[in-house]
Amino acid sequence: MTTSRIPFDAQPTLVGDLVELRPLEEGDFADLYAVASDPLIWEQHPVRDRWTRQEFAAFFRESLDSRSALLAIDVQSGAVIGSSRFHGYREDRREVEIGWTFLARSHWGGTFNGEMKRMMLEYAHRFVDRVVLLVTPSNLRSQRAVEKIGGVRVGTRLDAGGRESYEYEIRSEKQMW
Repeated sequence: MTTSRIPFDAQPTLVGDLVELRPLEEGDFADLYAVASDPLIWEQHPVRDRWTRQEFAAFFRESLDSRSALLAIDVQSGAVIGSSRFHGYREDRREVEIGWTFLARSHWGGTFNGEMKRMMLEYAHRFVDRVVLLVTPSNLRSQRAVEKIGGVRVGTRLDAGGRESYEYEIRSEKQMW
């Protein structure tokens, strides 16, 4: 597969039947924190207190500074339901990471996450052959979600925060060797 020569835009707007993903903006803090303030969202996450305003504010700032974070909106209601992001685009290795995903518990169960990830994967595979997803070993819920969308565990490596993580990959179906 020949990847596109168009530069990878890490903040596209992607619209599906259930979810719209758009670039995260400064003014999204209150709506996104309303989702993130649920402690159960973070119970298996390595930063378990991210539901607190102080921890979430640091995460939100990091997300904005990454210039690769996407806000997830329920298409039907217009409500903010979470976020995700691209990270570590490597044209030379033809890969990008998807991560930092969280959704409101009202939208758990796979349908919304599945569409969100499908849109991100389809977009990413226009530019890369391999999408990487890193999940900490204690986060069984995220491991199941990644496997549900076709992620294959290929080893371990450190995540952006320096934590040991399982490395999953999803390769482009169009890839030719």
